[in-house]
Amino acid sequence: MSGQKTVTPTAAGLAASVSATKTRGLPPVETWNPPFCGDIDMEIKRDGTWFHEGTPIGRRGLVKLFASILIREDDKYFLVTPVEKVGIRVEDAPFIAVDFDVQGEGRDQRLVFKTNLDDIATASDDLPIRVVRDAETGEPSPYVRVRRNLEALIDRKSFYRLVDLGEHHEGWFGVWSGGVFFGLIPSNELPD
Repeated sequence: MSGQKTVTPTAAGLAASVSATKTRGLPPVETWNPPFCGDIDMEIKRDGTWFHEGTPIGRRGLVKLFASILIREDDKYFLVTPVEKVGIRVEDAPFIAVDFDVQGEGRDQRLVFKTNLDDIATASDDLPIRVVRDAETGEPSPYVRVRRNLEALIDRKSFYRLVDLGEHHEGWFGVWSGGVFFGLIPSNELPD
C-alpha cells in the first residue's frame, strides 16, 4: 500500500481546482498534462445544456467555468485542471453559436459568432465553418470552431442568416469570412 489517498473526482473538486488557478482569460489547458482520473457523470446535450448526475447545471457561472477547462482529444471530451483529467459526454458539440455579426462586406467581410456561453469566434482558416449532412434526411448540421478544436453547433436562425448571405463560388454555395470561402452545400444540389 502506497499510503496515498484514493481520490474520486467530483464536479465540486474540479471547480475548486480551477478557481485556485485564477487567470485572466482562458486557463492554459494546453500546457497541463494531468493524469486521467476516470469519467464523471457530466454531459453536454445537443441544445447546449450541461448536466451533472442527470440534473441540469443551473448556475451559468459554473457552466462557464467548466467550459473554460474543456478539451477534446480525438472524439472524446475531458475537463482538465493542473492535477486531474476527467472524461465527460458530449452529445454533439459543446457550444451553440446563438448569433453572429457581419463586419464589412463581400469577400473581406468577417463573420463574428457568439456562443451560448459568450465565447466570440471569427470564422477564418483557424476557426472554420463546416456543414455535416445527415446521411438519411440530408438535413444540415452547421458548425464553427470556437477555440482549440472545440466547435459550436450553429443554431437554426443563424444558419438561415448565413444562407441569406451566401453566394456561389467554384461549384459551392457558401459564405465568405476574412477572405476565406466556406462551402455550405454543392451548388448543383440546390433547387432551381
